Formats: sequence, structure tokens, C-alpha cells
Amino acid sequence: MLGLLLGPWSLDAHAQGVPQNGWPRKPIRVVVPFPAGGGSDTVARVLLQGLSKRLGQPVYIDNKPGAATVIGTDAVVRAAPDGYTLLLSGSTSFSVNAALRKTLPYDPTRDLAPIAIVARTSLALVVGEGTPWQSLQEVIADAKTQPGRIRYGTFGPGSGPHLAGEMFAMAAGIELQDVPYRSSGQLMVALGVGEVEMGIDVAGTLAPQVRAGRMRALAILGQDHSSMLPEVRTMAEQGLGEATFEAWFGLAAPAQTPPAVLARISRAVVATMADAEVRASLRAQGMAPVAVGAEAFRKEADSEISRYRMQAHRAGITVD
Repeated sequence: MLGLLLGPWSLDAHAQGVPQNGWPRKPIRVVVPFPAGGGSDTVARVLLQGLSKRLGQPVYIDNKPGAATVIGTDAVVRAAPDGYTLLLSGSTSFSVNAALRKTLPYDPTRDLAPIAIVARTSLALVVGEGTPWQSLQEVIADAKTQPGRIRYGTFGPGSGPHLAGEMFAMAAGIELQDVPYRSSGQLMVALGVGEVEMGIDVAGTLAPQVRAGRMRALAILGQDHSSMLPEVRTMAEQGLGEATFEAWFGLAAPAQTPPAVLARISRAVVATMADAEVRASLRAQGMAPVAVGAEAFRKEADSEISRYRMQAHRAGITVD
């Protein structure tokens, strides 16, 4: 499967550790616009070890959370386009924010140069152990009797989990109250103490909590079952196909980064994602490793912006 995605990049994948055209000559910073411990951070830590090996320079994470990835993404957009500052983030940065927010300090299509989508995963909907619901239909039934009472945790207005929650509410014909948190850790605590009844996050992040009995997983929001929660049915299987949300993680650079530098990074990404150890490590975290090139990355993000914008309009979602 990986070979089908790589295209011509695979011909140069053996090039490792030797600077080309004078780049790179110093450490490379990869901004992750989330706190440590979330899905983007997990992908970054696995990917960056391989990139460092193949680029011959240290590649390090700079966590810049806030405003549903806007702060960290903007820092990359404003950085010098020299290949020494990159962005590793989920689709929130590349499509969701652009679809939901009235204004952004940048345009992801114009101001970011896509390099590769490197992993896909599933979001899961969970409820706290103190809640009475054993199924998604029970949640829907209660929500219909008490509109807006059930609270669900997100990473902030305009984030992927926020949109996913609103897509679920729209498909089910219910009203929910979204409550923003800064990180997966904060969301776990909030679910544990009952600040919110429901949460949406990466399945691999939630799985240990579900297995420990601290929360119950009621649905997977992706098209397929999650390897981390294989027994949990998808939204589509439960009659809510319109609530399907695909989560992925991509690597990008500031626009105007020299093509030769982007190509060098691309080759390093391809070699890294073909590494059996890297692939196994990502799978162990509930991530599906891929290497989707720049052109397909751009098309996917643009398609999502159009689709999510239409869904947000139908659901009446706007983020200032």
C-alpha cells in the first residue's frame, strides 16, 4: 500500500544524512500546535527520529498549543521559509479551522507548503464512567429530552473534535454543549470528575482509559473500525453516516520554502515512513502510517475545507 502512495519519491529514498544544496546545516524545528501527549505529538516523536537520521541534523519538537492550533500554525507561517521551521499537525490546522473560522491570521492553502500526510487515525466518542449511558442511542434519547444539557469536551472552537461533535449532533438531531480544553490530559481529568459527560479524541489516546474502565467508548467517527478499540462500532454502522470524520496528520513548511529543500524533506519522509520500526511504532499507537505526497495532500485539504464549510453552514457553526 505504501508503494502506491509514494510515487516517484521512492526512487530517491536511499538518500540519507548527506546535505544537498547546502541544506540542512543546522537543527530543524518542528512546531506541534498541541501540548505534549496528544495525537500530533505522538506522530511527531516517531517521525522526527527518522528524519533526524536521514537529514543528518537534529530535528526537535516545539510544542506551541493554543486557539485550536492557530497559535502554533501562525508561528510557522511567519517563520523564515528556509526549511528550518516545519509544522506537524492534524487536519484542524489544514482544513477544519479554515472551514469554521470567520477570520484566520493566515490562509493555510496560500501560506503553507504541504509536504506529506504521514498518518491517519480514528476519533472516538466516549462517555465518563459516572454517566448512565451504555449506548449511543441512549445518549441521543436523553439529549432529545434535555436539549443542550449534555456537555462534550473538545480542543477548542474550530478544532477537529469540535466539528466532529457538531456533525454528530446534526446527524442525530440533538443539541450538545461543547466545552474547550487545552489538551487530552485535561479532557481525561474533566471526564473523570464529571465536568463534561462526553469527550471526543484520538482513539489511541482514549483506549487505555477505556480498557481501565474509566470511560466507555460508544462510537468511532471514522469510516473504519479502530485497531485500538476494535469492538466499537462506527457512527455509520449506528445509522449516523453524516457524522463520519477522518483524522490525519500532515507535515508542512512555510510557503516560499525552496523547492529543493521541500524535495529533500520529502525524500527523508518517504524513507522514514517505509521503515518497519517506524510503521510498527505508529501502529502500536493506533495510527495508520502513510506517505501521501504534496499534491494529494493539497487536494485532500482543499476538498475538506469545502465539505466542512458546507456542513458547518448547515449546522449553524461559526467561530469568531
